[in-house]
Amino acid sequence: MSRIRQFLLLLPLLIFGTGSKLDAQKPNFVFILVDDLGWMDIGANNAETFYETPNIDSLAATGMRFTNAYAACPVCSPTRASILSGKYPARLHTTDYFGAAQPARALKRNRGNRRLLPASYIDRLPLEEVTLAEALREAGYATFFAGKWHLGQKGHWPQDQGFDINRGGIHRGGPYGGDRYFSPYGNPNLTDGPKGEHLPHRLGQETVRFIHANRDKPFLAYLSFYSVHTPLISRQDLKEKYQRKAKGVSHDGPKFIPEGRRQARQVQDHAVYAGMVEAMDLAVGDVLKALVDDKLASRTTVIFMSDNGGLSTSEGSPTSNVPLRAGKGWMYEGGIREPMIVRWPGVTRAGSVCDTAVVSTDFYPTILEIAGLESRASQHLDGISFTSLLKDPAASLPREAIYWHYPHYGNQGGSPTGAIRVGDFKLIEFYEDNRVELYDLSKDIGEHQNLAATKPEQAVAMRKKLADWRQQVGALMPSPNPKYRPGKSSKRK
Repeated sequence: MSRIRQFLLLLPLLIFGTGSKLDAQKPNFVFILVDDLGWMDIGANNAETFYETPNIDSLAATGMRFTNAYAACPVCSPTRASILSGKYPARLHTTDYFGAAQPARALKRNRGNRRLLPASYIDRLPLEEVTLAEALREAGYATFFAGKWHLGQKGHWPQDQGFDINRGGIHRGGPYGGDRYFSPYGNPNLTDGPKGEHLPHRLGQETVRFIHANRDKPFLAYLSFYSVHTPLISRQDLKEKYQRKAKGVSHDGPKFIPEGRRQARQVQDHAVYAGMVEAMDLAVGDVLKALVDDKLASRTTVIFMSDNGGLSTSEGSPTSNVPLRAGKGWMYEGGIREPMIVRWPGVTRAGSVCDTAVVSTDFYPTILEIAGLESRASQHLDGISFTSLLKDPAASLPREAIYWHYPHYGNQGGSPTGAIRVGDFKLIEFYEDNRVELYDLSKDIGEHQNLAATKPEQAVAMRKKLADWRQQVGALMPSPNPKYRPGKSSKRK
């Protein structure tokens, strides 16, 4: 073979490199999802927070922080499904956490003398959905999942939904096996470590190992912490640290105030919860350091998000979301507004802030666009790419409204509700008695002043828009409870 012909055959490799090197130029993704972390639980959102989150705050200082980021639901499983599918829970009929009571069971138990029976829902992420992980894997990405899944029983676990590796993802909503947050874990998808090994640290290290093993190929590392979900258990040293710190916390006013039939925490001083937050933050730091050590930080987009608001009205009520109202399980801002940070190297400006509203369905099309992949409009029907915001936080999105539909009674005290946000206005519809509440979030982030009576035309228009959307997506509604007895006292705490 002549030297000229040899040169011509080698020319594409000289210009473009090998296939593996081509793949390596694709952007990587690290998606960090925390369970039950409140909007005010990180220092980047709350300079006076009781908790210490230096690694998350550092991510915010090097990326873009979103102040109006929303979960698609005030409880976990529906939001998790919305991230991976790009669809609203109402469209998928995955509207409650997987494992909650279906109508027949609720009627049989009839706890609380409730007016409504919850709507039926699907207790799994349907295999028919082409998940975000499947879309990236089809494009040559290595895909990894660690932590809480809670999107269906065996056969619907991460390895069935596009993830090559699954470390700890099962049907449970919390670390309820073994020694819970410590090894032995009693988790069929996570081998036990040394006795007493801490789960957040282990999940972080599993993610680090995956990043290191795949540093020469494009990857999606999806770190989905079990933290800071119940059971409320911390490392003893961190618990003692925050018990000392709590002694210096002063607070004017009551520690709890009424929220419906519950009491909502107004001050952050829970030592165990604080220890759980710090342990999670330390694991985040391990992952971010791994990107630097492997020289991957410059081409890895990092996303940080929570799946619903902080737990403030039940199950220990460990955190306060003030100035936001209520928390997990409620349709008020405390239940659905989330801490969110995105760092897209070379695009997002360090320390930038975006006030435009986004929702968890938007991650799917956004990640595809960052990866340079074609949109899958028929899949992520309800998601809108926000890459324009990452380039310019003052940009706008082609969206008229964001919608929520939760036709269930939450464990945390919330009742069946729907909601819509249009611009700065948010309307909540309560399905029990058909009343509505309207708030201007630009002036009343705490949702204290109901404007439904003073702005009736706006309330009517937004309510109709919400009803039209429910019909469009085929949302399932709660039904009257035949065992309901008006006037009978409720047994709900």
